[in-house]
Amino acid sequence: MELAHSLLLNEEALAQITEAKRPVFIFEWLRFLDKVLVAANKTDVKEKQKKLVEQLTGLISSSPGPPTRKLLAKNLAALYSIGDTFTVFQTLDKCNDIIKNKDDTAAYLPTKLAAVACVGAFYEKMGRMLGSSFPETVNNLLKSLKSAESQGRSEILMSLQKVLNGLGGAAASCHRDIYKNARSLLTDRSMAVRCAVAKCLLELQNEAVFMWTAELENVATLCFKALENSNYGVRVAVSKLLGTVMATALIPKQATVMRQNVKRATLEEVLELMATGFLRGGSGFLKSGGEMLKVGGSVNREVRVGVTQAYVVFVTTLGGQWLERNFATFLSHVLDLVSHPRATQTHVEAVYSRRCVSFILRATVGSLLGEKAQIAAAKDICQAIGKQMKAVEAVVNDTNGENKSGAADVAASQHVMVCALQELGSLVQSLNATASPLIQEPSIGLLETVTSVLLHPSMAARLAAAWCLRCVAVALPFQLTPFLDRCAERLNNLKTSPEAVSGYSFAMAALLGGVHQCPLGIPHAKGKMVVSIAEDLLRTAAQNSRLSLQRTQAGWLLLGALMTLGPSVVRYHLPKMLLLWRNVFPRSLKELEAEKARGDSFTWQVTLEGRAGALCAMRSFVAHCPELLTEDVIRKLMTPIECAMTMMSHIPSVIKAHGAHLKASAAMVRLRLYDILLQPNSASGSGALEHDPSSIYLRIPAGEAVPGPLPLGVSVIDASVALFGVVFPHVSYKHRLQMLDHFAECVKQAKGVRQQAVQLNIFTAVLSALKGLAENKSTLGPEEVRKSALTLVMGALDNPNPILRCAAGEALGRMAQVVGEATFIARMAQFSFDKLKSARDVVSRTGHSLALGCLHRYVGGIGSGQHLKTSVSILLALAQDGTSPEVQTWSLHSLALIVDSSGPMYRGYVEPTLSLVLTLLLTVPPSHTEVHQCLGRCLGAIITTVGPELQGNGATISTIRSSCLVGCAITQDHSDSLVQAAAISCLQQLHMFAPRHVNLSSLVPSLCVHLCSSHLLLRRAAVACLRQLAQREAAEVCEYAMSLAKNAGDKENSGVNINPFAPGAGSRRDIHCRHQGVNITETGLEGVLFGMLDRETDRKLCSDIHDTLGHMLSSLAVEKLSHWLMLCKDVLAASSDMSTAAPLGGGKDEESEKKDEMDDDTMFTTLGEEDKSKPSVAPRWATRVFAADCLCRIIMLCENANKAHFDLAMARSAKLRNPKNDLLVLHLSDLIRMAFMAATDHSNQLRMAGLQALEDIIKKFASVPEPEFPGHVILEQYQANVGAALRPAFSQDTPSDITAKACQVCSTWIGSEVVSDLNDLRRVHNLLVSSLDKVQAGKGSSSQLYRESATTMEKLAVLKAWAEVYVVAMKIKKEAETKPKRAIKNTDDDDEDFGTVDELPPDSLITLVQPELPILSRLWLAALKDYALLTLPAEFASQLPPDGGAFYTPETIDTARLHYRNSWAPILHAVALWLNSAGFNASESPEEAAAAMPNSQKRASSIMLNQAPGTPPATKSLPEINKDRMHLILGVSIQFLCSPRPEEPVEHVTSCLQALHTLLDSPCARIHIAEDQLLGVELLSVLHRLLLTWDPPSVQLLVTGVVQQIVRAAQDYLQEKRNTLNEDDIKEKETCLVLGEGGETGGLVPGKSLVFAAMELLMFILVRHMPHLSPKMSDSPSHVSAKPQLSEESARLVAATVTILSDLPSLCSPAGCMTILPTILFLITRVLKETAVKSVDNQVSPPVSATLQAIKTIVTLPMAKTEETHKQWTSLIRSTLASVLEYSQPGKVCMPSSILDEVSMLTAIALFLWSASTEIIGVQSLQNGCINRFKNALNSCDPWVQAKCYQLLLSVFQHTNRALSTPYIHSLAPIMVEKLKAVEGNRPNSNTELLAVQEGIKVLETLVALGEEQNRVQLLALLVPTLISYLLNENAFASASTISKDLHEFALQNLMHIGPLYPHAFKTVMGAAPELKIRLETAVRASQASKAKAAARQPPPTIHSVPTIKLKTSFF
Repeated sequence: MELAHSLLLNEEALAQITEAKRPVFIFEWLRFLDKVLVAANKTDVKEKQKKLVEQLTGLISSSPGPPTRKLLAKNLAALYSIGDTFTVFQTLDKCNDIIKNKDDTAAYLPTKLAAVACVGAFYEKMGRMLGSSFPETVNNLLKSLKSAESQGRSEILMSLQKVLNGLGGAAASCHRDIYKNARSLLTDRSMAVRCAVAKCLLELQNEAVFMWTAELENVATLCFKALENSNYGVRVAVSKLLGTVMATALIPKQATVMRQNVKRATLEEVLELMATGFLRGGSGFLKSGGEMLKVGGSVNREVRVGVTQAYVVFVTTLGGQWLERNFATFLSHVLDLVSHPRATQTHVEAVYSRRCVSFILRATVGSLLGEKAQIAAAKDICQAIGKQMKAVEAVVNDTNGENKSGAADVAASQHVMVCALQELGSLVQSLNATASPLIQEPSIGLLETVTSVLLHPSMAARLAAAWCLRCVAVALPFQLTPFLDRCAERLNNLKTSPEAVSGYSFAMAALLGGVHQCPLGIPHAKGKMVVSIAEDLLRTAAQNSRLSLQRTQAGWLLLGALMTLGPSVVRYHLPKMLLLWRNVFPRSLKELEAEKARGDSFTWQVTLEGRAGALCAMRSFVAHCPELLTEDVIRKLMTPIECAMTMMSHIPSVIKAHGAHLKASAAMVRLRLYDILLQPNSASGSGALEHDPSSIYLRIPAGEAVPGPLPLGVSVIDASVALFGVVFPHVSYKHRLQMLDHFAECVKQAKGVRQQAVQLNIFTAVLSALKGLAENKSTLGPEEVRKSALTLVMGALDNPNPILRCAAGEALGRMAQVVGEATFIARMAQFSFDKLKSARDVVSRTGHSLALGCLHRYVGGIGSGQHLKTSVSILLALAQDGTSPEVQTWSLHSLALIVDSSGPMYRGYVEPTLSLVLTLLLTVPPSHTEVHQCLGRCLGAIITTVGPELQGNGATISTIRSSCLVGCAITQDHSDSLVQAAAISCLQQLHMFAPRHVNLSSLVPSLCVHLCSSHLLLRRAAVACLRQLAQREAAEVCEYAMSLAKNAGDKENSGVNINPFAPGAGSRRDIHCRHQGVNITETGLEGVLFGMLDRETDRKLCSDIHDTLGHMLSSLAVEKLSHWLMLCKDVLAASSDMSTAAPLGGGKDEESEKKDEMDDDTMFTTLGEEDKSKPSVAPRWATRVFAADCLCRIIMLCENANKAHFDLAMARSAKLRNPKNDLLVLHLSDLIRMAFMAATDHSNQLRMAGLQALEDIIKKFASVPEPEFPGHVILEQYQANVGAALRPAFSQDTPSDITAKACQVCSTWIGSEVVSDLNDLRRVHNLLVSSLDKVQAGKGSSSQLYRESATTMEKLAVLKAWAEVYVVAMKIKKEAETKPKRAIKNTDDDDEDFGTVDELPPDSLITLVQPELPILSRLWLAALKDYALLTLPAEFASQLPPDGGAFYTPETIDTARLHYRNSWAPILHAVALWLNSAGFNASESPEEAAAAMPNSQKRASSIMLNQAPGTPPATKSLPEINKDRMHLILGVSIQFLCSPRPEEPVEHVTSCLQALHTLLDSPCARIHIAEDQLLGVELLSVLHRLLLTWDPPSVQLLVTGVVQQIVRAAQDYLQEKRNTLNEDDIKEKETCLVLGEGGETGGLVPGKSLVFAAMELLMFILVRHMPHLSPKMSDSPSHVSAKPQLSEESARLVAATVTILSDLPSLCSPAGCMTILPTILFLITRVLKETAVKSVDNQVSPPVSATLQAIKTIVTLPMAKTEETHKQWTSLIRSTLASVLEYSQPGKVCMPSSILDEVSMLTAIALFLWSASTEIIGVQSLQNGCINRFKNALNSCDPWVQAKCYQLLLSVFQHTNRALSTPYIHSLAPIMVEKLKAVEGNRPNSNTELLAVQEGIKVLETLVALGEEQNRVQLLALLVPTLISYLLNENAFASASTISKDLHEFALQNLMHIGPLYPHAFKTVMGAAPELKIRLETAVRASQASKAKAAARQPPPTIHSVPTIKLKTSFF
């Protein structure tokens, strides 16, 4: 393939390859040429032009296939337009000669077609340059058009279209000729030709004025004729022609009007013409009057559908603004269509016409109008409905019967009503909350109008009105409850009117069915109301025969609808329902028999309807309340169901007796019975609501706008077929055989058309039975059953009906799957092989080829592996049968099935299959779209089979890959949308397996073009592909899409046209960007996708667009921040003026296009010409919600990207460094503005998203400082905006979920400490205060619109918000108390103005909360009690209060749980804070409590106190109340901490732990937890479990805090106990010490011992952070000796742990101590060893100081004096000291990377020496060790170690116990003296060294002081000379360093101090050494002299009474 990539065709290479591969080689060369010509250098092209032209023209006569000829023509034209044009006329003549050639053989055809294609391409590209030759060319083409066959005809027409396009107005002379020749072909028998004519005429009408003036009627008639018996493609093309011509006739294009004086058509004329097509079809006005009178025969369906599409094209072409202005006219016209008797001759036709009209309305109003215009349209529709209804009422009330045609009018009006009401419902539903003005404006009267239709005489209209109400209620949920109440009230008042009973019950049922779409639900009591109304209706049904039918139906309908409310409501009514069901049916067979004899036809009708209704309600119950289906309930339901089944067998005799009009009711009973036995229901197709009223309350299948159940007859058959499939696997083999034989008999008996129908139904049933067997994994049965089934199936494989052949093939495959025996499969396969080898007819070849595909599909690759070779070879042969496209299609389809099911086993057949696929792609005419679709499917299957291998570089793989790419290229360029969609999915697969080989630079632009396609399928495929590309390569995708926008400008202006007169820039196909609809502007692909969200309604498509944008956002938003923020802002700022934005192109269609031709529901719509002036719609609410979510995601992405995004100073400097730097904080005002816009919108979803965004912004930016005003934060300037955004959410009519969210934002805002202005704080605070009043209003407030749990949610949100605010307030207060008071600032001080004025005093927040605390604390406690009860396991349900809790009702308990779960944690923390600060002293008297609580809460509280509700609660003492509160808080905490679910937010865990910590601060709580030791143990073990699952260090720190509190509490309690014992009996000292854990024996019981539990937990933390502490770890082979440095958090944790460990012994008796101390001491010394690491600044780390403190605590423990313990104690302390000594050995470095911190080790040793008694550690070996360590330290080279060592020695030398200190003095003093003596020669150079010397001297001085009088002289003789040696002489002093001078001063001071202290000894020493004396005297003199000089230099002091400058700030 690579050889094909050259500018000239590589002829040698071509000659070397096989004949079969040449076409592919040539195609590949042409593809290359197509890309390279545009980019190549012009001179290069001109050089080789001659040769190129030769090669290309040579190819024309080499019979090229369709794709090749297209590319060939394109390249030739491009070559001439880029190079020289000298020879173009020669080439043109050559082509014309070929066209004129009379050779009509099939072999010559491809050459002719290639010549025709080239002519078209030349004119399209070069237009008027070829002007002179065009008449001849056109004539030539038209001449050959007459004699050509269908391929030739369509190719010629396509060429003519291109000629017209290229020449524009210049071809006017030929227009009439072309029109005359082309129009007759509009009714050609070939569909491809019809399409080509339509496209050609569409091009013609651009310039040919006569088409939309004089010929307008004829064009219309022609189009109607062309639509008869058309397929989908023709309908698309013709409707586009018709719609565009009509639009042009109404509003002609400017240029053409200027040229000729044109009479314009009026709107009435144009609409009248189109209506003719809709109502009369192709017959039109051309028939004579006589024929017109025979109003027979209905319009062909295809025509009606085509005209429907044309209406949509017509409106779309004229645009949204036109529709807005003319909507009323258009609406009345369209509604007239459906009221015309010709559109509604039969019921089925009426339903179909309604679907068409609804489609026209939906496709225009739904997508062309913005939200404001849609509201106006809804008003118009309302008026239309009102007008119709008035007319109907006039007829109904007209008793004299003057109005003869009245009845017909009423019948017609029902269809108008249905269309209008459905559109109104859809409009309101799509507008959602934005539709609220429609309801609130009384002038519109929407509700009155719609409810008035509930009394319409026709059931269809009543149902449509009910449906419309349901839509309104779902869009505006606050209307749901009032609607229900209003309907209930009217139903009661109008009980006597049959229409009212029916209409209002429909409405109620519809509303109940809508509840599941409203998250806030309806009040629980409404369920009871519905049940009582339904019961009443059923009870009174028999009283009045005029009403009995309606009342029966209505009662059961309501009960069925009630079931949709789900188990929480139905549970309460189930017993009553079971009773009703039992009573509808006879109890026994005897009653059944008796019944048959009684009754007349009317009672039977009512009975049957009642039973159908009961079964329908039963089905609804089973579908919506599966949780309630217990064994018992199923048993009770089976009785009426069995009875119904028996009754069905008696029905025929009843119908015989009472007349055939009972058939419908009987069929309804049968349908309901099948449905309940089946259970799942579906409603689809061209149905209508009136076919099955129950669908008004059922859930609609996804993707359908309005439910459309099928007609009763069809539904019954469907249900019976499905039920047969479900029952069949459970039936015995005998019955199966009987059934299958019976089926065969039925097929034999039936004749003609009926036989087809019977066979279809039977086959569907057999298929569903086989499917049921496969799903149940059961078998078909013995030989005879199989045989019977086989005969049935095999007979149909040769049936002429293709649907039956398909069913037979499927059934065969399913049978093979169910039988599952190799021999059976082989037999079937062989049968088909033989048949295919011999058969020649199309029918059997198609049937059996499908059979092979299905066999492989259902048996799978392994089961059918041995037949693979034969199957593939046969199918490949069949696929080459060019004579029958049908055979090709079926065999290729089967091949695709085989490739898919064989998987890797197919690998060996990939190459032959691929080469066949390519050959066919290059040769099969494009008009055989089915073949191409199957080829696309095969290609996709092959790509999947080869899979990841496609990445490889081997020769075979490269060939396979390039073949796949060529295949994709051909299919991509096909004209059929399905084929293009297949190509996209193939490329998507390729990109998944071999991303490097898919060229995005060409793929992305082509996908962007498809985004504006009129075909939903293509848009879906393009977006799905983009989604996958964006996941990996978002940046490239966006870049290539933008290149499309850039090229749009360039190509228009570049030299594509050499002729200056040429209109436009040539071909549309050629230049992507001018291709209809693509309008990528500077917002790029993202902008287009956002625009699509406003137009698309398809769920899958929208979700893919969301994902694609999400992927782009994730990878690009941070780099292109401004761009994405602008995108979101533009969408959010969609002004309410919806009619000015420019179009984003493209129309849309509603549902998806299916394969078959009939499915024209999918009538597509598309923009006409790309026209900039046409308005587009502003972003709709759903898109705005998505944009708000994007905003939150952008904030999150920035947070993960870079800190500078949230730091104004850093951001500004980054921006200065590089202006391209774009940081989030610089856009803060935009963020706030967007959040504000969203939070204050009409749409509730958008408000929710806006509040969420606001909360995110506050959380992320609250602490960002404002660099220009120190001490302030940047959010302060937005206080007013935040307040304004929150205020509307607290208004009376806001839904609870929004208020709840707003409370959350309020508390975040207040808690963020941003608010600096007291007034602003008050504003937000007042919002919370007002909500608090709402909370106190209690449960039963009258104006309830939503489910009770909505109120629960709101109230708990308020309490949670208050709790969060209180927690923050207390935190601020605590911080303010711990800070030192600042000096009062001067206010007249200029430069600090902003400092004092705005700052809030720290207690202002708590003062705002304080007044509410009494109420709050009570509500908080109530909420916690509720929560505690709700978390009880199910088996304690009986303990729940029957009336519910303070904030929830028992009915909504399940939903309430969720809300409690979200809000309990902050409330718990707040309660703990309150109890700790004041609460334990606050008791409430019952009177107060009662006064403050609403009634329901009184009941609840009395229940809480476990009393009967009647008795007044006994007053509890304060300790009792407190004990209850303690139990509540501890219970809730322990319950939660036991097992917090992983998805719980970490804030809940931290809140809970902080609450415990706070609680245990108060003495009351400490006593409580210490008294009941098991409680402490329980808490500790729960905390231990928590640590196992939760990692964050913050959680672990909090846990250690709580553990410490528990241990302290136990210590205090024990101390107290010991003290009281001491007071009681001083005699028995011993007993007091035995108190504590461990008692006399020292045993600790796990599970009961607090100390044990604490040790377990602490040990866990230590090992978690220092794994090498655990012996298990350090012994394991994988253990690495290098230990990482602890992080700061870990260090804090370890320190806290060690501190608690050292407190534990104090909780034990002496014996207990002995049990735990070894462990504790081991851990402490190990921690010391691990953490005592030397740091740079000689700081002591927290763990080290904690261990040292711990050693001190433990060594000084008061120990019992019993012999036993004393021995243990001694050995323990000795071992510990020995360990410390061992760890601190100088040779033993504990960590390779770090140096041991000797100072800490020495301190530890010193601690032992100070605190323990001599007898314990006076042992020789230990003593030597200690002395050794000190010696090492003294000799250390680090002065800091020396200094510290001197300090420690000082304390050791001063020890009171001389026996201990003496050995140390003896060993260490001499070394010290030596060290200090040596200083003279080596004076200190740093402060540390100086410090060491000073500390050393201090020790010597102390030794002098400690010495006896008689030894003084010797001691001073050591000290004084040392000091004097430090003095400098005068000359040296001047030049010495400061440190040296300091030493000199220090020595001098000390000498001056020592002299007077020991005068006698001093003199003696001085006398002994005269040279010392001289040095001392000199120094003293010098010092005095310098002091005198300094004094002289200072001026005399001036006398000030007051200092002038006050220091403003304390610098410390």
